Amino acid sequence: MSHLSMLHYTDSKANTTPLILLHGAGGSHLHWSPRLRHAKDLRVIAVDLPGHGKSGGAGCGSIEDYAGWVVRWLDGWGIEKAIIGGHSMGGGIAQVLALDYAERVAGLVLVGTGAKLRVAQQILDGVKNNFAAMVEMIVEWSFAPSTPPQVKQLARQRMMDVNPDVLWNDFNACNNFDVIARVNQIKAPTLIMVGSADKMTPEKFSRSLAEQIEGSQLKVFAEAGHMLTLERMEEVTEEVRGWMLEVGS
Repeated sequence: MSHLSMLHYTDSKANTTPLILLHGAGGSHLHWSPRLRHAKDLRVIAVDLPGHGKSGGAGCGSIEDYAGWVVRWLDGWGIEKAIIGGHSMGGGIAQVLALDYAERVAGLVLVGTGAKLRVAQQILDGVKNNFAAMVEMIVEWSFAPSTPPQVKQLARQRMMDVNPDVLWNDFNACNNFDVIARVNQIKAPTLIMVGSADKMTPEKFSRSLAEQIEGSQLKVFAEAGHMLTLERMEEVTEEVRGWMLEVGS
C-alpha cells in the first residue's frame, strides 16, 4: 500500500498490544528512546509521520488530519487496537484518536502535551522569516538547562533538516488544536508525563489533563524540559514499561 511503502518506522515485533509512538512538531521517531523503541518485551512501533524524518509525502494540515492518517495506517497494518504514545503534537494526535476513534485505542501515553497547544505568533512568523534563528530558539526552549550540549546540538541538526513548510504546518496545526471541552470524555487508561522545567508545554497543561481524564496517572520529572523523552530516556522507558504491564498490554 502506498501510504505504508513511503513510511519509515521501527517495529520491535514483540507479542503484546502495540504501542504506537508519535513524535512532536518537526520531529521523527528518533525523539523516542532507543531502549523503548527496541524493547524486547513490548511491541513498539515508532513512526516518522508523513513528510518527517525518513518518511515521504507531505505533512498534514491539522491534528485531526494526522489522526485520520494514523487510523488509515493502522488499517494498512491490520491493527485493530493499539496503545498510542504521543509527545507534544503527537500527544494532540493521540487525544483526537482517543476521542474520535475510541474503539481503536487501548490506552494513551501523553508526554509534554496538553488539550490545547497554542503556539506563539513569534514562532510561526520566525519559522517562515528566519528559520535558522527560530530553530536555535526552539531548541533552547525545548531542553532543560542541565542538558548536555551535544544532545542539543544533535537536536539542532535534526531540526535544520526539516522542511520549513512542514514545521510551520505542524506548529499551525498545534495552534489550531483545542479539545479542552471534550478531553474529559477520554475513557482509555492514560499515563501522563511531563518535565517540571518544560517551557513549551508547562506542567500545568499535564496537570489539567490528569484532572480531566478519569483514572489517569501523572508522573512529573523534576528539572526536566520539553524533550523529556531524550533527557530522561531510561526513566521514561521504565515508567512506560511499568504502566503497560499494569494495564495488561
